[in-house]
Amino acid sequence: MSENTVIELSNVSLSFENRQILRNVNLKLRNGEFCYLIGPTGVGKSSVLKMLYRDIVPDSGTVRVTDFPVNKLSMKEVPKLRRRLGIVFQDFQLLPDRDVYDNVAFALEVTGEKPKFIKNRVLEVLGMVGLSHRRRNMPNDLSGGEQQRVVIARALANEPRILLADEPTGNLDPKATKEIMEILKQINNRGTAVMMVTHDYSVVKKYPYRTLRIFEGGMQDLAWKGDKLIPIMSPV
Repeated sequence: MSENTVIELSNVSLSFENRQILRNVNLKLRNGEFCYLIGPTGVGKSSVLKMLYRDIVPDSGTVRVTDFPVNKLSMKEVPKLRRRLGIVFQDFQLLPDRDVYDNVAFALEVTGEKPKFIKNRVLEVLGMVGLSHRRRNMPNDLSGGEQQRVVIARALANEPRILLADEPTGNLDPKATKEIMEILKQINNRGTAVMMVTHDYSVVKKYPYRTLRIFEGGMQDLAWKGDKLIPIMSPV
C-alpha cells in the first residue's frame, strides 16, 4: 500500500446476516480524498464502515487502513487502529451525563493524554465546529445539528487521518445539514480523508466528491450527468 493510500480493499468479500454485500471488491481511497458511499437502504453501507474500524471482518480478502492490516489485527491492536480513525454516527452516541466539553475530553482521556493537552485540544476542536460557547451545556440542551457537531469534534480529538461518517445528516433538517457539510468540507480541506455514507442525493450533488455505489456485490464509481448519477469506467 502506497503512502498516498489510506484505505485499501483487495479482493474483499463480505457477508452479513446470510446476505452477501461485497464480492471480490477492490478499492483505494487516497490520502485527503473525500468519498461518498451510497446505495439503497439495507445494502450494507454501514457494514463497510464497520469493517474498516474492525467491528466486523470480511469473509475473505485484505483490508488495510493506513498501515494496519485490519482483518489480521488482534483485539489488543484494535484501539490503535481506531485512534487513526474519527467515527461519526447518525445517532450521535453522546454520553448523556457529561457536558459537551467532557464528551469530547473523554476521547482523549481513554488514550492517557495529559490534562493540559486535553484542555487545549478540546477547546481547539470545539472551536473548529463552532461550539466553544456551548462547552458546559449537556447534550439534551442542544439541537440535533449541535449534537452532531459535538460528535464531529470528538471524532477529531485524536487528529485522525480518516473520518468515517455514517449518515451524519440523516436526522437533520436542511439548515443543520448544510452546517455539517460545510464543517466536513473544511475538515477535508485540512487534509483529512473522509468516507461518508449517505442516502441524500441532494447533498451528493451540492457537494460533489467521488461517489461510490454498492451494487450487486460490487462497487461502482459514479459521476453526475445532468440530474442522474451514472457509472464511469475507471476502476475503484
